[in-house]
Amino acid sequence: MRAAISHKFGRDYQLGTQPWLEHPAKPGIFIGNPSLSVTISQYMVSLRRRKAENPSEWAGFLLREMLYLLYLLSMLCLLRYDEALRITWANVTFQVSYQSAQFRVKLELPFRKTHQYGGIAPFYIYADPDRPWMCLLRAFTIWWLLAHERHRELNGFIFRKKIGVDSISTSDSFLECFRNNLLNINIDPRPYGTHSFRRGGCQFLHTVRGWSFRKICDWGGWAENFDNPGTIFKYLLSWNDNPAEAREHYMNPNRPGCDPCYSCGRTCHCG
Repeated sequence: MRAAISHKFGRDYQLGTQPWLEHPAKPGIFIGNPSLSVTISQYMVSLRRRKAENPSEWAGFLLREMLYLLYLLSMLCLLRYDEALRITWANVTFQVSYQSAQFRVKLELPFRKTHQYGGIAPFYIYADPDRPWMCLLRAFTIWWLLAHERHRELNGFIFRKKIGVDSISTSDSFLECFRNNLLNINIDPRPYGTHSFRRGGCQFLHTVRGWSFRKICDWGGWAENFDNPGTIFKYLLSWNDNPAEAREHYMNPNRPGCDPCYSCGRTCHCG
């Protein structure tokens, strides 16, 4: 932001790149670029110091909301980091499913690592009232409203590379934001990386939603002939996974029930 202001004063108003100082021969008259004043420099330093003294203030509201959508989209659609960042508003269509009068989002990816010559199947995203914190449709809607307030014409990338002074244009900057999020909830960020959302999405769809391997492969865009079954297996199992159930209860017919199913309310392990 400061660089943009400095460029505006320097080029458009022809004030150059000299610091903003009082004229030595004319007291009360200042010369130079106002954005390069000592006062502005002290303010920018105080911002960095405040950020270091208060780690929880590492990002503002807009960046957090954008990251929330990016996390959900990468996890639930099994996307890689670079695939998600290439999505534009032109790839997103808000629709009404006329069979059931439901709102949905149709997402057509412009690029996938596994489909570099086209033929990318679209994603159809519906509301999830049972898990509102993981409702991708709601996250899309919130970010659309926020983005529309800042930009009247939404014709660029969904995930802006720069929000204020914060940036997610590189893998390192995105990973830094992700790790700051984990530190906010007291989780050690070292075992996690940019592929954690794709891995977590596979485990969520299989373990929580009960999807079959074939369905996950079709949704995630893996090869239909299953020529590399180890790919999905390494996503379903990891050394840092939390155990879902104690080993002593694997064959126990009277083992404790699980969380109630949102659809039928049962607590058995049959699903």
